[in-house]
Amino acid sequence: MSVNYGSKRVVVGAHYGLRDWLSQRITGALMALFTIALLAQVLFTRGPIGYDTWAGIFASQWMKVLTFTTIASLLYHVWVGMRDVWMDYVPPVGIRLVLQVFTIVWLVACAGWAIQVLWRI
Repeated sequence: MSVNYGSKRVVVGAHYGLRDWLSQRITGALMALFTIALLAQVLFTRGPIGYDTWAGIFASQWMKVLTFTTIASLLYHVWVGMRDVWMDYVPPVGIRLVLQVFTIVWLVACAGWAIQVLWRI
């Protein structure tokens, strides 16, 4: 009589594993690069730093594109993290779905606000 214990394995979860791990690292690296670029802009600015200086930093097209990319990275980074938290710690499917929808709506609203602020400059 042969017993095969491996055939009854139950697989659960979404199996995002490597993709989520890699996306968190890539988006984190993009946000770190943005922080370094912004710090360099601030450190090499002469004189007092007021509204005009900040507006000047974000007025150039390359900085707007870099900031927009960072905002998109931040939103995806937050989504992956919050989705994993909801999947890991909220077992009831209905409550988890409500929390995930709320998270998506909140992130879309934050994206709209951030883009509006960025392109006003």
